[in-house]
Amino acid sequence: MASVNRNFPFLGTQLLECSLSPPPASILLKHLGRSYVVSARALFTKRNGKLNASERSRNRRSSSTSENRSWDNSGALLLARNESRRGRSESLTTCNVAGVSSDSANAETECKKQPGQFYGPPLRGRPLPFGASASENGVNFAVHSSGASSVCLCMFTESDLQQGKVTKEVQLDPVFNRTGDVWHIFLPDIAPNLLYGYRVNGHFSPEEGTCYDAKRVLIDPYAKAVISRGTYGVLGAEGNCWPQMAGMVPDLEDEQFDWEGDFPPGLHQKDLVIYEMHIRGFTRHTSSKVEHSGTYLGLVEKLSHLKELGINAIELMPSHEFNELEYYAYNPVMGDYKMNFWGYSSINFFSPMTRYAAAGIRNCGRDAINEFKTLVREAHKLGIEVFMDVVFNHTAEGNEMGPTISFRGFDNRVYYMIAPKGEFYNYSGCGNTFNCNHPIVRRFIVDSLRYWVTEMHIDGFRFDLASIMTRASSLWDRANVYGNTKYIEGDVVTTGTPLSEPPLIDMMSNDPILCGVKLVAEAWDSGGLYQVGSFPHWGVWSEWNGQFRDAVRLFVKGTDGTVGSFAECLCGSPHLYKEGGRKPWHSINFVTAHDGFSLADLVSYNQKHNMGNGEGNHDGENHNNSWNCGEEGELVSVWVQRLRQRQLRNFVVALMVSQGVPMITMGDEYGHTKGGNNNTYCHDNPINYFRWDKLKADSDGFHRFTRLMVHFRRDTVALRLGEFPTAERLEWHGTTPSTPDWSETSRFVAFTLLDMQKKELYVAFNASHLPVMVSLPERPGFKWYPLVDTSKPSPYDFLTDDVPNRAVALAQSSSFLNAHVFPMLNYSSIILILVPETVF
Repeated sequence: MASVNRNFPFLGTQLLECSLSPPPASILLKHLGRSYVVSARALFTKRNGKLNASERSRNRRSSSTSENRSWDNSGALLLARNESRRGRSESLTTCNVAGVSSDSANAETECKKQPGQFYGPPLRGRPLPFGASASENGVNFAVHSSGASSVCLCMFTESDLQQGKVTKEVQLDPVFNRTGDVWHIFLPDIAPNLLYGYRVNGHFSPEEGTCYDAKRVLIDPYAKAVISRGTYGVLGAEGNCWPQMAGMVPDLEDEQFDWEGDFPPGLHQKDLVIYEMHIRGFTRHTSSKVEHSGTYLGLVEKLSHLKELGINAIELMPSHEFNELEYYAYNPVMGDYKMNFWGYSSINFFSPMTRYAAAGIRNCGRDAINEFKTLVREAHKLGIEVFMDVVFNHTAEGNEMGPTISFRGFDNRVYYMIAPKGEFYNYSGCGNTFNCNHPIVRRFIVDSLRYWVTEMHIDGFRFDLASIMTRASSLWDRANVYGNTKYIEGDVVTTGTPLSEPPLIDMMSNDPILCGVKLVAEAWDSGGLYQVGSFPHWGVWSEWNGQFRDAVRLFVKGTDGTVGSFAECLCGSPHLYKEGGRKPWHSINFVTAHDGFSLADLVSYNQKHNMGNGEGNHDGENHNNSWNCGEEGELVSVWVQRLRQRQLRNFVVALMVSQGVPMITMGDEYGHTKGGNNNTYCHDNPINYFRWDKLKADSDGFHRFTRLMVHFRRDTVALRLGEFPTAERLEWHGTTPSTPDWSETSRFVAFTLLDMQKKELYVAFNASHLPVMVSLPERPGFKWYPLVDTSKPSPYDFLTDDVPNRAVALAQSSSFLNAHVFPMLNYSSIILILVPETVF
């Protein structure tokens, strides 16, 4: 009996009747009610047993396979395939029929690309890996679509894409070009610089959650570069904000980037100082004076600033492909057009944002990929790790009224959480919710992360609205998730229910490629799920500690009843992380982030001022825990200005002396203001641009202070502990030693901390409106050196050796220190270092 043929499973033991005298030009194969016309010459050898040219060529080149073909007496063809134990088997190769080919995309054929064609005769291809994969002989295309009735591969030249027309379409056969729910095809000898997309047909019924529409050309979810408009903020032809997009067809030369021996810095997380930044905003202002402003290369030119500041990890706001024109509309308040500036609306999760590249879409996006790699490589040279802010909670396709760009057209019910009547669950607050714990989707997410780690050398990821990744997928049950219902009854869970052991988080936490990569969760979502301290972590996940932000803001502005929570923050939030077995460095500490007030605005505004967004000041957070220090806005009295400078420094001190990992927001190091706007998502203008002129001027010395505090933290082992501090190392104090005041009305917190190099630190915060005289712990043979005092003007706020008239400054405080006391103004903080009494 003949063995089953892998290429045509229905041929294995069946006799196919055909007339063979003379051999026909084509043969009609019938199977399961479908008919296929294939080349008889390609399928079968001649009756006398001689091999055609293709067979002879294959047998010469492959010793691993032999094909035995014989005719029986009834005139039917019996195909038998014998495999040797060596090498990889090849199956029958057919030509001239789209989709009819070998299991091996590299199989030899007698068909060649004709002059003027873009590729040779299509072959069957392989179902894995997903996406477009280049080999020596051509490119394999594979995409998942469970409900499609037909799939067509669309090819574009660059010029045709700009005109919105498809250059060539290749229809995939629903049997030959499909394995399970994966559609695949191989195009040999493919021309360079082509782009691609797919038409997917099937049942179109949005009320049932199916949105197959062959009129639309979809972007492959696995496309490595997405091409559309070439210049940031410039509309497409005829003012189109959403012109046709397509993916880059790869070739083997794409992998020839010179990494120059790059290797990840591999920093321990406890040693990190993270800098959240926006790629375009960092160098777009004219004062940056870089050659390529607002781009990956522009950022490279300014990496030296981050190194000088003491930053060793940058967290890039979304740099996956997105459409900055998504919100494009005239804003009469600002006199410009609204943009999707932040980028939290991904179109594709493999492609870097091409319009962040100086090259734009040149070379079909390959140059953009290389510019991103250049950024990572040059950051690593400076010992700076690169994290990406990734948005796997939703996509740019929005709700039922949104555009069909990619995921919706391939498998709407697979990629999104869909209600029974086709509505989109909206835990993201952006119209749709990615169906993260569906088997296909979670594999897609892990594949994306692996790609950025292996191909782009990314060191970590911050997951926007990460709690969505813990919610049950649509149609959740044991079979859907694990493929096994044995001994399980009633295991159906409502869509969106939080799971204690989410399969996606499990996969990422235990993935061998992602092992060692930093994983940071924004542990909440817009559906009310708040998991700070309780995010499923497997011992590897860190969290944006929103409780740190709130507690520090409340204490520093002088709110009663906050000394206890503030002290917990200083210790790395053990009340959140210790019980679950995590460490202080699992807490990402921050006072500000991209959304919300900047640090300068936090001490300048009591209310949000978002009129510039054109939404009547209805958008943005109303509860900011901010304090304007007595007067609203920027034009205020000198007294208020001085108080604000103290408060800015108090926040920096609190952030830098706390256990955990500090995160600074771009621009906060010099006191960037957004005019009280706490939701600047739509502004591609100086509101969101880093002001290099302000940094250079440093009129209040705040940049100097921030830089010195960052380096002080990095140089002090006791501020970067691997374990939560205990009484053996840390002691709490009040205005007198060893007598902390934890009462509701207390606004004073102080502690001493032992350090291997600096011996001991004394840190105190006075958040009261009244000054206080502090009694210091006595240490025989030593005295306290006044390193930091936020009540003093610059440069005496941080007393380094090079400060002018340093001896005079020390003399002014020495009488107090000799008496073991120190005066603290209202709303101020100090850091004292224990030194031998002979030092000063």
